[in-house]
Amino acid sequence: MTISTTKPGLATNDPFLWLEERTSKEALDWVHRQNEITVAQLQGDPSYQASFETALDLMTAEDNIAVGSALNGHVYNFWQDKTNVLGLWRRTTIASYKTDRPDWETIIDFDQLATKEGVKWVFGGASRLYPDFNRCLVSMSPDGGDASEMREFDIAARSFVEDGFRAPASKSGFGWLDKDTVIVSAAFEEVDKTESGYPRVVKLWKRGTRLEDATPIFEAQKENLAVGAALEFDGDRRYLVLARTLNFFASHIFLRLPSGENRRLPLPDDMTDTAIFRDQLVFGVRSPWTAPDGTLCKPDGLYSLDLARWVEAGALGPVQTLLEPTHRVSIAGMARTQDRLFINLMDNVRGKVVVCAREKGGWSLKPVALPENGNVGISHAEHFGSSVSFSFTDFLTPSSIIWSDDNGETLATVKSQPSRFDASPLVSEQFEARSKDGTMIPYFVVRRRDQKGPVPTLLYGYGGFEVPLLPGYAGVRGRLWLEKGNAYVQACIRGGGEFGPAWHQAALKGNRQNAFDDFAAVAEDVVRRGIATAASLGIQGGSNGGLLTGVSLTQHPELFGAVIIEVPLLDMLRYTELPPGASWMAEYGDPSKPEDATWLAAYSPYQHVGAGDYPPVLLTTSTADDRVHPGHARKMAARLQEAGHAGTLFFEETEGGHGGRGDRRPQAAQAAMKYVFLQRALGGKG
Repeated sequence: MTISTTKPGLATNDPFLWLEERTSKEALDWVHRQNEITVAQLQGDPSYQASFETALDLMTAEDNIAVGSALNGHVYNFWQDKTNVLGLWRRTTIASYKTDRPDWETIIDFDQLATKEGVKWVFGGASRLYPDFNRCLVSMSPDGGDASEMREFDIAARSFVEDGFRAPASKSGFGWLDKDTVIVSAAFEEVDKTESGYPRVVKLWKRGTRLEDATPIFEAQKENLAVGAALEFDGDRRYLVLARTLNFFASHIFLRLPSGENRRLPLPDDMTDTAIFRDQLVFGVRSPWTAPDGTLCKPDGLYSLDLARWVEAGALGPVQTLLEPTHRVSIAGMARTQDRLFINLMDNVRGKVVVCAREKGGWSLKPVALPENGNVGISHAEHFGSSVSFSFTDFLTPSSIIWSDDNGETLATVKSQPSRFDASPLVSEQFEARSKDGTMIPYFVVRRRDQKGPVPTLLYGYGGFEVPLLPGYAGVRGRLWLEKGNAYVQACIRGGGEFGPAWHQAALKGNRQNAFDDFAAVAEDVVRRGIATAASLGIQGGSNGGLLTGVSLTQHPELFGAVIIEVPLLDMLRYTELPPGASWMAEYGDPSKPEDATWLAAYSPYQHVGAGDYPPVLLTTSTADDRVHPGHARKMAARLQEAGHAGTLFFEETEGGHGGRGDRRPQAAQAAMKYVFLQRALGGKG
């Protein structure tokens, strides 16, 4: 296919460019016609209604775990069920939370608020004011997208504060400096935004003044990704931290000093995994860095320096090693209580947690006594207290919450989700596939223990942005897929974060093909092992994973029997033209640069649609998605259909953003349609 350009990499003779107009009548008329066809086929299937009802029941079950975080004697939780469709923001005491039937008090009922105001508000979180945490800055999206409105709320009064802080919907960020000052990372007017549409300027907004008159204190360049700001507490010290994010993997970090100076920390741009704890700044790096004192800091390790000394004296001082790197062990995250620092690790894609204490100028570490061989995470750590909780799950074990009131010393399981499917005949296994360049790629398989021959199998992947795919229990998948004798495969391909920065960097920019080769290698290995045939193997991925499945479709259509492409990037020669695509150039490259355009053009799915035999395809997106533009999925569907691929279906949700936030009913409907699509395409029991 010949593509003419006016500047390197940017296609201009695109016959479906009009589908990028998010809300134009012509584009939405096309969307509605496509939706009618897809709904008629998939929701018209005899198995759909039962699948929908099952999915909705599981998503809204009253015995789902109420995951919460403790703060000042209360556990806060956001809850949705069939009655509370948009949800309740609520809280209970810590003692009550540990019981089988906590006594919840509602803070905000979003269904009531929607009825009152005529807007289906989607809760996006709240920043609470130290030290009593009664006043909040509540974020609410009007359509489920990332852009949210902010309003000040009084928990004790159960009401929004009259004449309090309030800002219109945008991608801005808000936090408290003190009771009369809000820190605003502003993205309202074009002058306030980066090229990616994120905040460019940090301002201080005084109570009683107009938002437009807030005082700028920090800014980024237009081409940077974003700015951010947060007030960090460490004992009696407070730090106003300012971040100029250059791209997804590089930032300049500053502290705002009492003098008004914004002083930059002299640390590498690719610093990661940071925490302030007991006067120490704990940090990791994505590439090797030698500190001024000669300490070599390596990826997948953790290091610390005396932050308080640096603030007072301006000297970096010695760097200490907190955690040495270990082969195939990576850092999944950190959290702190008042007196302990917790590090979440992944050891060959299995979770564990270590707890760290700071005593006499040194570090001590010991493991937290949590279950092994599963996905362990830190659910919450009480910054101003000593409570901490952990989650545990795997593919066949329902999630549980393990709680401690004493910094992880004493542990008790306080919440366990009931089983959602019969796991007794199933087994979870881990295998490896050899990729095209010889790299061994781990993947998980969940299937019947007594499987005799190939069965319909769903292969899921992501492979980007340092995001790991970890074992996890999914009741909907268990009931609608595994219980029918089908198999599930989860691939830990390069580009993800399963083994730290190097695993991610191996599929960065011009190396992206490695991730696609890894996924194809897993697919071929699954067939070689007799788990599936190519005709009975379906693939699924969303966002960056949608790019993965889109490339897999165009590069290896012969390997798959069905393809699901969710909220995807697909036109990689125009992705930076669709906000906020410019924010991902550190991951994919810049199509306006000839060198980058060469590798992007080599795999961009939209430009590689052919006329050969393709398996059935289902593309999904959302009109309100302001993270990955719906134009990608729309144009790909149109091009596939134009090329004669009659098995292409398209469905666009008209509300809910990139993650499908808000009402669970549309989410349940999409889940049911996807499993109906897979069963129809791959065969097996209906």
